[in-house]
Amino acid sequence: MSNTISKKITSNLKFVYSENNTVSIIFSKNEDLLGVAGEFNNNIKELEKITDTSIYSRGNSIILKNNQKKNEIIKNAISFLYDQYIINGSIEKKDIISSISEFMIDEKINSKENINYIIKTPKKSVIPRSEKQKSYVKALRESDIVISSGPAGTGKTFLAVAVALTMLLDKKIERIILSRPAVEAGERLGFLPGDMREKVDPYLRPLYDSLYDLLDFEKIQKKIEVGDIEIAPLAFMRGRTLKNSFAILDEAQNATDTQIKMFLTRIGENSKIVINGDPSQIDLTNKNLSGLDRSKKILGHLNEISIVDFDHKDVVRHPLVSKIVKAYSTKQNND
Repeated sequence: MSNTISKKITSNLKFVYSENNTVSIIFSKNEDLLGVAGEFNNNIKELEKITDTSIYSRGNSIILKNNQKKNEIIKNAISFLYDQYIINGSIEKKDIISSISEFMIDEKINSKENINYIIKTPKKSVIPRSEKQKSYVKALRESDIVISSGPAGTGKTFLAVAVALTMLLDKKIERIILSRPAVEAGERLGFLPGDMREKVDPYLRPLYDSLYDLLDFEKIQKKIEVGDIEIAPLAFMRGRTLKNSFAILDEAQNATDTQIKMFLTRIGENSKIVINGDPSQIDLTNKNLSGLDRSKKILGHLNEISIVDFDHKDVVRHPLVSKIVKAYSTKQNND
């Protein structure tokens, strides 16, 4: 990340507190204000709708007139969106939702500090959106093996794919391998119609989606064709040694002890392995066969292996998703 961007993030917003719970967020450049506010102030309107607050755009400023707590929430959200606009040149709806997620309120993430964790890909720069996500990105970059668990929407797969893609494009590795158990098909893929790609694609679609969000479709297809990116079901990993590779096993809650051990022991020279899963979404007929939590207990003491556990506070989808995850988690713990 350049010093120019760092300077912009840290110095181009000014906050002025006035009487009657009014906060003015002053932009040094009007085009930055327009970028944050969106066309016809659509971003501001969406933020008002989500937070049930009053936000005004006047001149080169955004004015907040709410109680002190809500003003702080919106101030943090505007700062987050400003950083997102400066880095990526645009703001998406999911950025607005993420800007008011719980970590932005409680942990007050420091934008300048976050620069070290930004993942730059050809289509966008990916910014970790919670302290746990920052720890996860650090682990992905520094550890040989990372095992993470937590609910959907916490960025486990997306961040791992983003780090893997940057390492591939920087020629730090030669290949990305993306895998998951095809448990819905009982991994008996030979009984399914079509060639190999037609058999496994429906089960691997979330991995494709992450790739396409970070690199142009044509470039992804080319890298798949030449073998720089390989997407395969877990059953096809047996007997291989992965050298100069970044391998990701997704949906690992549906892998058994034996399968996870098999995948981990594929690691070869200059390689990384990431195992992700959500213990609350086990599709195995016998849920006790899931090896995800057991692998964390067995391997957690090894220095070369990082364990990262996400929870509902790290969900970066619609705020309601976090509440749903928390509610189900509470119910399961009480049963």
